Amino acid sequence: MLEVRNLFKSYDGKPLLKDISFQVGVGKTVCLLGASGSGKSTLLKIVAGLESPDSGSVLFDGHDLANTPPHLRDFGLVFQDYALFPHLDVYDNVAFGLKMRRMNQDEIAQRVANSLEMVNLTEFEKRQVTDLSGGEQQRIALARALAPRPRLLMFDEPLGALDRTLREDLLNELRKILHQTQIPAIYVTHDQEEAFAIADRLLILHDGIIVREGHPADVWSNPGSAFVARFLGLGNVMEGKAIGNKKVETAFGTFRIDCVHTHQKGDKVHVLVRPLTRVERSEPLGEGRRNAVNLIQGIVTDILFQQERFKVTLDNGLYFYLSESPKIGEKIAVQVKVECLT
Repeated sequence: MLEVRNLFKSYDGKPLLKDISFQVGVGKTVCLLGASGSGKSTLLKIVAGLESPDSGSVLFDGHDLANTPPHLRDFGLVFQDYALFPHLDVYDNVAFGLKMRRMNQDEIAQRVANSLEMVNLTEFEKRQVTDLSGGEQQRIALARALAPRPRLLMFDEPLGALDRTLREDLLNELRKILHQTQIPAIYVTHDQEEAFAIADRLLILHDGIIVREGHPADVWSNPGSAFVARFLGLGNVMEGKAIGNKKVETAFGTFRIDCVHTHQKGDKVHVLVRPLTRVERSEPLGEGRRNAVNLIQGIVTDILFQQERFKVTLDNGLYFYLSESPKIGEKIAVQVKVECLT
């Protein structure tokens, strides 16, 4: 098991990582999700031994790795730019790390064959890597990382250079390989779809701090903070004022809120507003709906189809994801869930 304890890192006197701690268990994939500059790639380099922290420690199975150089940590790395050797063929690229370990030729041949089989490129041993597509090159990079049977795999934006279809195909295969091999992994990305598809546990970084962590479904359902809700695009984030009895007053009306915090009357709060059922079509305005709890009304000004649902924007600037599309100019009412954020 990998354990990161209380890591701090600064550049030019400015803090980049602030008290980072997490664990990666056997067979688990932890995804570091964040925007550029959030510190996720630096964190990966520290785990790999390519950079040193200002303070804190990285341990594997309880052993501190501070004095262990990168090549002796037995970790595999896969990068966005593949980092293959252009003068070597596929076989020699995959075998490179094994030869550095002075394994015998039979063992090398067997491991190369097994690794290429895992990534579905069994007939590619003698091909030049420069003749391969981007997706094929990334599969070779993955096979090279798998061949030494590392204790940990690390991925730094590995699918960033691929188009959408290739990215989805390779992501599905990668998930199967990680489950099959049970190798623990750290996966760094800024792509939310990738993160939610690959992660057993999600860590969202912002300004060098882990602002939310948990199972992807839990993070999606309970973002916890206004930043995370906005970052993930989960719905409308509003500022409001607590008025007592789990109610909040906002510029868009007064709502009953789901909240576990204790607020005094007049406290400023942030709330997340989304449909009770995220893909449910709202009903038209009507007399029977006007007194409903947590109802938002408006005129449809824009409709955008997004992966089996419609992003519907109203004239008040709020948006909702619905399973059926209304019409531009139509008046609708949406019953919403209003959740308190920190």
